[in-house]
Amino acid sequence: MGTIGFIGSGNMAEALIKGIITSGLYKPANIFISDIRPERLKQLARKYKVKPAKGNRDLVSKADIIVLSVKPQSMAEALESIRDAVGGKKLVISIAAGVKTSRIADVLGNVAIVRAMPNTPALIGEGASALFANAKAKPMLKKAKSIFSAVGQAVIVDNEDLIDAVTAVSGSGPAYYFLLMEEMIKAAVKLGLPDDVAKDLVLQTAKGAGMLAIEADKNGESPVKLRQKVTSPGGTTEAAVNVLAEGNFSLLVEAAIKKARDRSRELSA
Repeated sequence: MGTIGFIGSGNMAEALIKGIITSGLYKPANIFISDIRPERLKQLARKYKVKPAKGNRDLVSKADIIVLSVKPQSMAEALESIRDAVGGKKLVISIAAGVKTSRIADVLGNVAIVRAMPNTPALIGEGASALFANAKAKPMLKKAKSIFSAVGQAVIVDNEDLIDAVTAVSGSGPAYYFLLMEEMIKAAVKLGLPDDVAKDLVLQTAKGAGMLAIEADKNGESPVKLRQKVTSPGGTTEAAVNVLAEGNFSLLVEAAIKKARDRSRELSA
């Protein structure tokens, strides 16, 4: 599949490197990395047998696909370091939150750019990613999608503005589930369960519910139907769900996700 390079070698870059090697998408010898931390480059080279580049421009000269995996606040510096170095046949993929394709094109010129929003479960191969391609990158979108499919599920959006909604739903989404787990553990302890028992029960329940929802979806069963199956009239589940409904749980979730979407738009401006 050619060569690929990662400018910035943090946790998400490592997740992608691990995924594309494990899936057989790329051989380690065809993966190049650059980072401002020499010790990090040595660590990844030892662990995955990938090739450290001498710098960002050296990486660009070697890679067909360049993944910009730096933090948003470091993007300007990273782009300047490769200005005029990215040829017309290369594909640039950015995973930096809030950085529009137009901002990248302002520096790099008329190049193929895919903007991707992965999330942290990619670290265990269970990520959810959404991709948007500018006009020049559309013929390369299948290749870009295969990279993110190596660490979970990847979807395509045809409007870049929707990336803000993706950020709010799946990019920030794991934190919402972690918060619910955190509060359920606290409540269970207050009811008398030992800390470790409460933790084990909540984590396994979260895992089981997620896996059941995915399996049920294959048969056309929605989370709504699953909830209805569990919620017997007059039972314990109904009693709990009614409390959540009385507290405007649905409106609270909607407001939270909208707020995250709006904040993503502010950061992209």
